[in-house]
Amino acid sequence: MTKFTRDEMICMMLYNPGTRAGLMAELEAMRSQLTPQERRLRRLSKGILEKLAGMTDGEFDSLNLYPDI
Repeated sequence: MTKFTRDEMICMMLYNPGTRAGLMAELEAMRSQLTPQERRLRRLSKGILEKLAGMTDGEFDSLNLYPDI
């Protein structure tokens, strides 16, 4: 299973509309609004998108994006 960093998980929690395809679309939309100075967020979101593209909807659905705190 694909491993996500803590920062990646937080970003996914913030942008997740409930589906893998929806999250990918939201991240792409967010990336289109980034300024050149927001390189870290651009790299972070690129990594998430690459990982999401390499997984199935079932694998995405099994992620625990909202763990008990």
